[in-house]
Amino acid sequence: MPPRLTHFDHAGEAHMVDVAAKAETRRVARASGTLRMRPATLKVILAGKSKKGDVLGVARVAAIQSAKRTSELIPLCHPLALTRVGTEFRTGRSTVTLTVTVETVGRTGVEMEALAAVSIGLLTVYDMCKAIDRAMVIEDVKLLEKSGGKSGHFLHPEA
Repeated sequence: MPPRLTHFDHAGEAHMVDVAAKAETRRVARASGTLRMRPATLKVILAGKSKKGDVLGVARVAAIQSAKRTSELIPLCHPLALTRVGTEFRTGRSTVTLTVTVETVGRTGVEMEALAAVSIGLLTVYDMCKAIDRAMVIEDVKLLEKSGGKSGHFLHPEA
Protein backbone atom coordinates (compact mmCIF):
# COMPACT_ATOMS: atom_id res chain seq x y z
CA MET A 1 0.00 0.00 0.00
CA PRO A 2 1.48 3.38 -0.99
CA PRO A 3 2.06 6.00 1.72
CA ARG A 4 -0.80 8.43 2.22
CA LEU A 5 -1.00 12.02 3.34
CA THR A 6 -2.52 11.94 6.81
CA HIS A 7 -3.99 15.45 6.69
CA PHE A 8 -6.62 14.41 4.12
CA ASP A 9 -9.63 12.23 4.86
CA HIS A 10 -11.10 9.50 2.61
CA ALA A 11 -12.89 12.17 0.56
CA GLY A 12 -9.69 14.15 0.02
CA GLU A 13 -10.67 16.98 2.36
CA ALA A 14 -8.16 18.54 4.73
CA HIS A 15 -8.62 17.69 8.41
CA MET A 16 -6.71 17.74 11.66
CA VAL A 17 -5.35 14.25 12.38
CA ASP A 18 -6.99 12.48 15.33
CA VAL A 19 -4.17 11.59 17.73
CA ALA A 20 -6.37 10.48 20.65
CA ALA A 21 -5.47 6.79 20.27
CA LYS A 22 -1.72 7.43 20.09
CA ALA A 23 0.46 6.75 23.11
CA GLU A 24 2.14 9.64 24.86
CA THR A 25 5.89 9.39 24.35
CA ARG A 26 8.87 11.69 24.66
CA ARG A 27 9.21 13.46 21.32
CA VAL A 28 12.26 15.38 20.17
CA ALA A 29 12.97 17.18 16.89
CA ARG A 30 16.05 19.08 15.79
CA ALA A 31 16.10 21.40 12.76
CA SER A 32 18.54 23.88 11.29
CA GLY A 33 18.90 26.56 8.66
CA THR A 34 21.43 29.13 7.51
CA LEU A 35 21.30 32.83 6.70
CA ARG A 36 23.97 33.87 4.20
CA MET A 37 25.05 37.53 4.27
CA ARG A 38 27.91 39.87 3.53
CA PRO A 39 30.84 39.46 5.94
CA ALA A 40 30.38 43.11 6.97
CA THR A 41 26.81 42.36 8.07
CA LEU A 42 27.98 39.52 10.27
CA LYS A 43 30.58 41.83 11.83
CA VAL A 44 27.81 44.27 12.81
CA ILE A 45 25.78 41.41 14.35
CA LEU A 46 28.73 40.04 16.31
CA ALA A 47 29.86 43.47 17.48
CA GLY A 48 26.38 44.20 18.83
CA LYS A 49 26.24 47.43 16.81
CA SER A 50 22.86 46.94 15.16
CA LYS A 51 20.54 49.91 15.69
CA LYS A 52 17.84 47.43 16.71
CA GLY A 53 19.92 45.86 19.51
CA ASP A 54 21.17 42.32 20.23
CA VAL A 55 20.28 40.61 16.96
CA LEU A 56 20.95 37.02 18.01
CA GLY A 57 19.34 37.53 21.43
CA VAL A 58 16.13 38.80 19.85
CA ALA A 59 16.23 36.02 17.23
CA ARG A 60 16.60 33.43 20.01
CA VAL A 61 13.44 34.72 21.73
CA ALA A 62 11.61 34.82 18.37
CA ALA A 63 12.56 31.19 17.68
CA ILE A 64 11.32 30.06 21.09
CA GLN A 65 8.09 32.05 20.78
CA SER A 66 7.36 30.69 17.31
CA ALA A 67 7.90 27.09 18.45
CA LYS A 68 5.30 27.67 21.16
CA ARG A 69 2.85 29.19 18.65
CA THR A 70 3.32 26.93 15.65
CA SER A 71 -0.29 25.71 15.76
CA GLU A 72 -1.38 29.32 15.19
CA LEU A 73 0.82 29.59 12.10
CA ILE A 74 0.27 26.20 10.44
CA PRO A 75 -3.45 25.42 10.19
CA LEU A 76 -3.50 21.66 10.86
CA CYS A 77 -0.86 21.50 13.60
CA HIS A 78 -1.93 20.48 17.08
CA PRO A 79 -1.26 22.90 19.93
CA LEU A 80 1.40 21.26 22.08
CA ALA A 81 2.69 21.67 25.61
CA LEU A 82 6.41 21.96 24.90
CA THR A 83 8.81 20.90 27.61
CA ARG A 84 11.93 22.46 26.06
CA VAL A 85 13.06 24.68 23.20
CA GLY A 86 16.82 24.96 22.81
CA THR A 87 18.55 27.28 20.34
CA GLU A 88 22.13 27.35 19.13
CA PHE A 89 23.68 29.91 16.80
CA ARG A 90 26.91 29.22 14.93
CA THR A 91 28.63 31.72 12.69
CA GLY A 92 30.90 31.29 9.70
CA ARG A 93 32.72 33.91 7.65
CA SER A 94 29.46 35.19 6.21
CA THR A 95 26.75 32.94 7.71
CA VAL A 96 24.60 32.49 10.76
CA THR A 97 23.32 28.96 11.27
CA LEU A 98 20.52 28.35 13.74
CA THR A 99 19.81 24.90 15.17
CA VAL A 100 16.70 24.41 17.29
CA THR A 101 15.79 21.41 19.43
CA VAL A 102 12.18 21.07 20.58
CA GLU A 103 10.89 18.52 23.08
CA THR A 104 7.54 17.43 24.48
CA VAL A 105 5.82 14.44 26.00
CA GLY A 106 2.73 13.92 23.92
CA ARG A 107 0.83 12.14 21.17
CA THR A 108 2.30 13.94 18.16
CA GLY A 109 5.75 15.05 17.10
CA VAL A 110 7.43 18.43 17.25
CA GLU A 111 9.02 18.55 13.80
CA MET A 112 6.92 21.50 12.66
CA GLU A 113 7.72 23.41 15.85
CA ALA A 114 11.47 22.96 15.26
CA LEU A 115 11.20 23.97 11.59
CA ALA A 116 9.02 26.98 12.39
CA ALA A 117 11.43 28.10 15.10
CA VAL A 118 14.41 27.95 12.73
CA SER A 119 12.52 29.83 10.02
CA ILE A 120 11.24 32.60 12.29
CA GLY A 121 14.58 32.91 14.10
CA LEU A 122 16.41 33.45 10.82
CA LEU A 123 13.69 35.77 9.51
CA THR A 124 14.17 37.84 12.66
CA VAL A 125 17.90 38.20 11.94
CA TYR A 126 16.99 39.22 8.38
CA ASP A 127 14.45 41.76 9.64
CA MET A 128 16.89 43.32 12.07
CA CYS A 129 19.69 43.58 9.47
CA LYS A 130 17.83 44.29 6.23
CA ALA A 131 18.68 48.00 6.41
CA ILE A 132 22.35 47.16 5.80
CA ASP A 133 22.03 43.98 3.68
CA ARG A 134 18.89 43.23 1.67
CA ALA A 135 20.69 40.50 -0.29
CA MET A 136 20.76 38.04 2.63
CA VAL A 137 19.49 34.55 1.77
CA ILE A 138 17.85 32.00 4.04
CA GLU A 139 18.80 28.53 2.88
CA ASP A 140 18.97 24.88 3.77
CA VAL A 141 16.16 24.80 6.35
CA LYS A 142 15.71 21.13 7.19
CA LEU A 143 14.72 18.59 9.81
CA LEU A 144 17.95 17.06 11.10
CA GLU A 145 16.54 14.50 13.48
CA LYS A 146 13.37 13.35 15.19
CA SER A 147 12.62 10.69 17.73
CA GLY A 148 9.59 9.33 19.54
CA GLY A 149 6.27 8.02 18.42
CA LYS A 150 5.30 5.11 16.21
CA SER A 151 7.51 6.12 13.27
CA GLY A 152 10.59 5.97 15.50
CA HIS A 153 13.90 7.68 14.85
CA PHE A 154 14.79 9.74 11.76
CA LEU A 155 18.26 11.12 11.08
CA HIS A 156 18.83 13.33 8.04
CA PRO A 157 21.70 12.08 5.86
CA GLU A 158 23.43 15.48 6.26
CA ALA A 159 23.05 15.63 10.06
